Amino acid sequence: MNNLIKITFFVFLLSCGQDISYENNIKADLMFLADDKLEGRKTGTEGEKLAAKYISDRFEKLNLSDKGTKNYYQDFYFGNNNNPHEEIEFNKKSDDSKIHARNVVGFLDNGGSNTVVIGAHYDHLGYGEESSLYFGDQILIHNGADDNASGTSLLLDLANRLSTKELKSNYLFIAFSGEEMGLLGSNYFLKNPTVSKEEINYMINMDMVGRLNEDNKLSVSGVGSAKIFKQIVNSNNSKFNLVEFGSSSTSSFGSSDHASFYYEDIPVLSFFTGQHEDYHKPSDDYDKINFQGIEQISDYIEDIIEELDSMDKLEFIKAEETKNATPRFKVGLGVMPDYLYNEGGMKISAITSEEKPAGKVGLQKNDIVIKMGDINVIDMMSYMNALSTFNKGDTTTIQIKRDGQIIDFTIKF
Repeated sequence: MNNLIKITFFVFLLSCGQDISYENNIKADLMFLADDKLEGRKTGTEGEKLAAKYISDRFEKLNLSDKGTKNYYQDFYFGNNNNPHEEIEFNKKSDDSKIHARNVVGFLDNGGSNTVVIGAHYDHLGYGEESSLYFGDQILIHNGADDNASGTSLLLDLANRLSTKELKSNYLFIAFSGEEMGLLGSNYFLKNPTVSKEEINYMINMDMVGRLNEDNKLSVSGVGSAKIFKQIVNSNNSKFNLVEFGSSSTSSFGSSDHASFYYEDIPVLSFFTGQHEDYHKPSDDYDKINFQGIEQISDYIEDIIEELDSMDKLEFIKAEETKNATPRFKVGLGVMPDYLYNEGGMKISAITSEEKPAGKVGLQKNDIVIKMGDINVIDMMSYMNALSTFNKGDTTTIQIKRDGQIIDFTIKF
């Protein structure tokens, strides 16, 4: 009887220490997160809490240690401040006027001296409200399959992959809340880190990675924040047409959660498959997702991580700031640019409203703006510079390329 107890206990210990095997769960994870029952995962809602529970359960199944302030959760509270010029104040306790948000944090402890943060925001817009680009009369759920159930499913896939590897560094996986309201989750984490901030080597962010197109265009931003990044990103690439990769992108760190880390002097890489006409609309649903594309991006990021794992801690490089880096403009065309287009001009990926200047004069998706007024538009920066010269009420000409033909329009802002 005593021997039987010993054998049973030994089998129990073996079962507790079983290695994690890899299983591609990208589609199942994404479809759960983009399901109607989560009601768009808006920060502070029950739908967001359901998503957080799902992510924490997945972390637990992958044997990640919990690194929140309470198990896997890092809760935070803030007031609903509608003034974009005032910084949101976080609170440690809730009251009826506070929104309750929740980061989900899992840790792969390899006993290393450095920790790599891998992040993706999991919140979205709920039923749309002020951030929606949908102009219909119905109140509809914004499921955010690409934005950002795609990045969250990739986060979980990388957690699975890396948990099967023998690596030197530790890996901290964070599903951020509050990104859509202003990078709140990543901002809060860096103000209240659950690992030593000095141990963080670099940060990888995935935001909208579900629409890899037939040209295999993939944006990798942040390559200028560490000397080795450009070489590593390039040498491990065999499938993608990388854009926003050259010198013009090294100083552009975007408005997703990696920006919070960059401004804390932490090197960053951020992956993005591009804007599309379903952005911030109810039509951003799972049936539009390129699941094989997410898997390919996961392969790519895994290769980058494995090569960086053998290196010493990276040195942060701050990009040079230019005075005119972000032009201010008082008017808009009413279009969504194709940020991954890099063949001259500004390509329109969607018309956002028929009541805005572009919609009124008949501009279309896939038109390429090549001139506004007297200014030639050769890329996104020149487009923004041109737009910044106009005021409400101004009339100007706009020249576009459509199916190889040059067409002129007169528009009024």
